[in-house]
Amino acid sequence: MSVSVDPTSVDPSQHHSTPVGGDGSEGAPTSPSAPARETGEELRPHAEDAFAAELAALAAQDDRPRPARWRMSPWAVATYLLGGTLPDGTVITPKYVGPRRIVEVAVTTLATDRALLLLGVPGTAKTWVSEHLAAAVSGDSTLLVQGTAGTPEEAIRYGWNYAQLLAHGPSRDALVPSPVMRAMAEGMTARVEELTRIPADVQDSLITILSEKTLPIPELGSEVQAVRGFNLIATANDRDRGVNDLSSALRRRFNTVVLPLPESADAEVEIVSRRVDQIGRSLDLPTAPDGIDEIRRVVTVFRELRDGLTADGRTKLKSPSGTLSTAEAISVVTNGLALAAHFGDGVLRASDVAAGIQGAVIRDPAADRVIWQEYLEAVVRERDGWKDFYRACREVGA
Repeated sequence: MSVSVDPTSVDPSQHHSTPVGGDGSEGAPTSPSAPARETGEELRPHAEDAFAAELAALAAQDDRPRPARWRMSPWAVATYLLGGTLPDGTVITPKYVGPRRIVEVAVTTLATDRALLLLGVPGTAKTWVSEHLAAAVSGDSTLLVQGTAGTPEEAIRYGWNYAQLLAHGPSRDALVPSPVMRAMAEGMTARVEELTRIPADVQDSLITILSEKTLPIPELGSEVQAVRGFNLIATANDRDRGVNDLSSALRRRFNTVVLPLPESADAEVEIVSRRVDQIGRSLDLPTAPDGIDEIRRVVTVFRELRDGLTADGRTKLKSPSGTLSTAEAISVVTNGLALAAHFGDGVLRASDVAAGIQGAVIRDPAADRVIWQEYLEAVVRERDGWKDFYRACREVGA
């Protein structure tokens, strides 16, 4: 027989999603133990909360067909991620800067019975895209399994309330559903982050879920069958090959979309600028005048060392062991902005980003330090307008 998991029968501490109203607006937390707090106090709001106005505007003006239990049509989901202007003038900010076709393929996959695997090197916005896809499709991005080397099978399938189990034996009341089980029962989108970091035998617990759309519960002699609207988004770092490679059986259950690094320096500068601005507002950091110049400098350094070639194509370089991803560039600039705000004059300067760049480049103290010094002397020292950056890097101990 099949069993439908009633979310209200589960200990509320096992699930922390915020209920979403039929109009796309978020409900207030209802846990009696949670202290009252003002809206916007969260350090890092979920996507469906941070962009609630955009999601509501899209849903209200979206007259295209919607798959079962989707909050909006695939076209509107793609617009939410890529940005645009609605007929009423509402501006939808881009969440992802990259090829449109990649987003369209990802969204279309979720509208089928195939799961979606977002693959790419660190810093290609896999988690970011995953979260926003779930927020747009289901209105809830919190049905999440975070993959680590210690992720147990229960995190994907289900666990037990041991007090109930010991007192009354296996029962529906004693069962603690995983985020994936909840998504199956409610027709929602589940997320599994860093899939290749999860042990192989635990990964394979997804095979039956993805192929048969069912999750057996042998202890109860029953199962949970996925309802229409259920799907799963997984992310994986393709530099983790050999850690816990996906079995061929599991990989066949996914449509794989590879998220590339930004194609151009301008695109990467735009990504870094947008994210730094968002993070800065959440941390109440002042906007740094002329900060775009330092952002472009950080991006240039990262791209040149990552590519092993200067931007003009004239000088070959050795690449350090780190990834020097866009995400790391965002971190370097955000930290620099904090330095400028709290220990400087509020203007983002070379001295504010120099230490962060050096820390990102030098991961292997022996080999990477030599590569960084060679880059400083052969490229930075000779580049027009970069004397301040060269001096700042030398001062922090290069």
